[in-house]
Amino acid sequence: MKIGVLTGGGDCPGLNAVIRAIVRKGAFHYGDEFVGFMEGWRGLVEDKTMPLDLSTVGGILPRGGTILRTSRTNPSKHADGLQRCAENLKKHNCDALIAIGGDDTLSVAQKLFANGVKVVGVPKTIDNDLAGTDFTFGFDTAVNVATSAIDRVHTTAEAHNRVIVVEVMGRDSGWIACYSGIGGGADVILVPEIPFDIDQVAELIRQRHARGRYFSIVVAAEGAKFAGGAEMHDGAPVLQDVGRDEFGHLRLGGIGSVLAREIEKRTGFETRSVVLGHIQRGGSPSAFDRVLATRYGLGAIDMVHRGEFGHMAALRGNKIISIPLAEAIASNRKVDQEILDAATGILDKLEEKADKVS
Repeated sequence: MKIGVLTGGGDCPGLNAVIRAIVRKGAFHYGDEFVGFMEGWRGLVEDKTMPLDLSTVGGILPRGGTILRTSRTNPSKHADGLQRCAENLKKHNCDALIAIGGDDTLSVAQKLFANGVKVVGVPKTIDNDLAGTDFTFGFDTAVNVATSAIDRVHTTAEAHNRVIVVEVMGRDSGWIACYSGIGGGADVILVPEIPFDIDQVAELIRQRHARGRYFSIVVAAEGAKFAGGAEMHDGAPVLQDVGRDEFGHLRLGGIGSVLAREIEKRTGFETRSVVLGHIQRGGSPSAFDRVLATRYGLGAIDMVHRGEFGHMAALRGNKIISIPLAEAIASNRKVDQEILDAATGILDKLEEKADKVS
């Protein structure tokens, strides 16, 4: 078979490991040929390709980013975009397409499948918020980076008696914030799933100082929302002053600096913010992500040869299975309640105490 491969949406560590596994098993086991479409769906719409063979994927396992490059192009927003995708696959005699990406990329894959294109999906998002799979590759690397950063700000916060707010990625779910916050021993963890009361956060920090702990670490997902006490952002995430991308997403960012200002205003304690940003998605993947990404790639090429089109490779327990793309993109996967309890339990107890006093 001849198979097209593309990577869409934001980059993350492990993409090259997926590509490598697909090409190596496809070539060695099935005798497949491959064509790489550059820069996500843009490459398929505009017919931008690169050779994809054993020599191309040699040595890419530990490399971050993606040799196919990527973009947030949405073919549905371009004139005849989906039709051009199908036509370019036919032009290159592709029998199938493997699309590696998150819910946006896979939503386009689902539309192409509905129009008769033989497509298989591979889940990719460092936010770990794609439905139907237990973990996505890139998440573990991002958590390790964020946890290391939290470890480092602990020492400078303690040296200066400061509060430091660490802003991490997480648009609609707080997986990175929870895992890195718990792993890094953060004092407050704020996630999109639970709007927070800034006065409650400030009170917790004041209580720490009263007990002789003169510094605090706050970890906040970029999509965390104020529930009250800061009217200009009440109930909504903090946004950068830019437009939307082609999938309709606003660009989040700034919650860290807003939180730092509000905490300092309420407590009088010197407060600083750190935004980790793209540091979380760059660089070499962790060993866990290399193995997981490789398994996803192997699963995807097997799915192509089993004819499981319109499906996505997924991790359930310790097994790679196949689930419908429609299931994967139906909703964002929120943080499990058990993890939320571990991350936000201190704030919950503070709220219960306040209710008893009142």
